[in-house]
Amino acid sequence: MADHDLSGFDRGTFAHGGITRRVLRRGTGPAVIVMAEIPGITPKVLQFAERVAAIGCTAVLPVLFGTPGRDADPNTVGRLKAGLYVASSIGKVCVSREFTALATGKSSRVVTWLRALAAEEHQRCGGPGVGAVGMCFTGGFALAMAADERLLAPVLSQPSLPLALTKRRAAGIDICADDLAAVRARCERDGLRVMGLRFKGDRFVPGDRFAFLRRELGDAFIAVELDDADANPDAALPPHSVLTEHLIDEPGQPTRAALDDVLDLFRNRLLPAVN
Repeated sequence: MADHDLSGFDRGTFAHGGITRRVLRRGTGPAVIVMAEIPGITPKVLQFAERVAAIGCTAVLPVLFGTPGRDADPNTVGRLKAGLYVASSIGKVCVSREFTALATGKSSRVVTWLRALAAEEHQRCGGPGVGAVGMCFTGGFALAMAADERLLAPVLSQPSLPLALTKRRAAGIDICADDLAAVRARCERDGLRVMGLRFKGDRFVPGDRFAFLRRELGDAFIAVELDDADANPDAALPPHSVLTEHLIDEPGQPTRAALDDVLDLFRNRLLPAVN
């Protein structure tokens, strides 16, 4: 795909705790915070946001890293250019104190900013609450954000932190004990449901991580685990990005069914009270 010129998206900023970031928005209705994967808000992430807006929600995309709209597909920009862009984004997040890549049992600092953004967007957009989807590096952010009762529909798409360099890291996720306890309590008390998506062979999202979430959240954790053969064979990289790079957007395809499950979660949790 070519670079996206961001047409159709409103552009603004949001400031909290002394940190100001750019924010893209599209649609009307209850807010869904869409947190991009490394290297940033690619054209395919924007396509996903368009699908969110199409069901009657406001897609809200904070710019956490990278250049919004920039294509990072090696098939179109070349492996060298794509690799340099990815390396640049990884380098910036790894040196930032806002992100935690290796520590277990810890929520990244940026989650506090994201919760404040969700609260602001809830007030702006209305509805019963807010949805959130994190992808890859940001996957676990959606879980930690759900400690706030305004977050009604958290989706963890290929949550990749902490990096699974050891068995302990593979069997956990980037959330502190207090936040996890708050999410668990919401699942038990309020019927909160947490959706997670992964390809079974994805080394960045080991099966032990989903097993951990099943133990901690019980039936409230909805696991969507796809065979690697379900991934788009035209993608340049091994199966990983369920909702973007490895999506086969055709009826009957498992990745399309996973996308539909995510959109249905947003419909069911965010839209009935405003229709």
